[in-house]
This record gives sequence, C-alpha cells and structure tokens, in this order.
Amino acid sequence: MSGAGPVEPGEGTHAWETPDGPRPSARPRGPLARRYDRHRRAVHSALAALVVLAGGGYLYATRPQPERPPATPPPYPSQVVDITYLEPVPSPGNAPTSSFSFAVLLSVESGPSVTVTRIAQPYPGLSVTSAPAAPFQTKADSARKITITMRVTECGKAPWNAGLPFLDVTLRNTRAIQVHSFILGQRYAQHLSDALQVACSNDSA
Repeated sequence: MSGAGPVEPGEGTHAWETPDGPRPSARPRGPLARRYDRHRRAVHSALAALVVLAGGGYLYATRPQPERPPATPPPYPSQVVDITYLEPVPSPGNAPTSSFSFAVLLSVESGPSVTVTRIAQPYPGLSVTSAPAAPFQTKADSARKITITMRVTECGKAPWNAGLPFLDVTLRNTRAIQVHSFILGQRYAQHLSDALQVACSNDSA
C-alpha cells in the first residue's frame, strides 16, 4: 500500500485544548450573588451621583454672570451748592475807601466736597475779593461764611441801580467744573446800589 494519510491517534492519546480566549469567571450564586448585586448597584449609584454633581458644578461655574449696574456718578456741584446773602459787614482795614463788603453763606447739601476756585461779578467797573480767598473747599452737609469785598474801579461802569445783580462762582468737585451765577435777591441789590452811590458820590474812584 502506497501513499500517506492522516495519522490516527494511538490508543490512550488525546489532543491539547487551545481555547481562543479566557474563560468567563463563574458568577456567584445564592446569598453571595445578592450581596454582589447590591454592592454593584450602590457603586453605580454613587458614580452617577458624582457625575451629576460634577456636571452641576461646571454649569454653575460657567453660568453667565449678571451685569452690574453702573455706579451712580456724584452730583454736579451747582446742584448741591447754595449761596445766601446775609448782610453788609465792615470792610477789611486795608481796603480802599471805595470798597464795601457783605457776607454770604455758602452751603453744600450732599456729595463730595466742593471747591470754590473763583468768585467774580459781571460789572466791569467793580473788582471782587473774598475772605477766605479762593480756592477754598467746603464739605458736604456743612456751610461756610464768606466775606465779599467789592472795590469800585470805575464809577462810570458801575451799576448805579442794579436790578438783579449776581455773583459768578466757579465750582469744582469730582464730577465737574462749573461756572454758576447766583442771584442774591432784592436785599443784596438794594445794599449794592446804596454802597455804589456812597463810593461814587464824590467821584473819588
């Protein structure tokens, strides 16, 4: 007989088992299986809770922030300053004979402090000085007495019959610098007219 065929295994021999992959581990049964299932569900629940908390924290941290309203700016100085005419007062000892003085009360209602940087008047025949001298500062919720001294420099340009004379006051605070005209009322107009008539009666200016 010629040729070769498959070799038949001899008696008592067997082929080696070569499984393709690892065999699955045996799952516990009975009470052990129930404890295993409970433990697995608890672990899954804890992991799910951590995921929810982490996601919620991320959303909270990345949420759009509400825009803050802009800070309210302080008021303009002319809105909080008032000047009230008080009365005539003696002029300083070194003032010329053609000078006359009167007192006013400057008050600041609110906001930051206000600085008076200049006091003037509209008539070319008069010059103005003040005590205290400008610039000076007044705090909010307070008042300051100021003595205004006017000197006649040219009677022909002075207002003999002033109707509603006013003071031009330059005010400054952290908001703005403003020139504001304060009308001091009829009493001031009358006293100003009387003082001008006395100063210019002999044309001594």
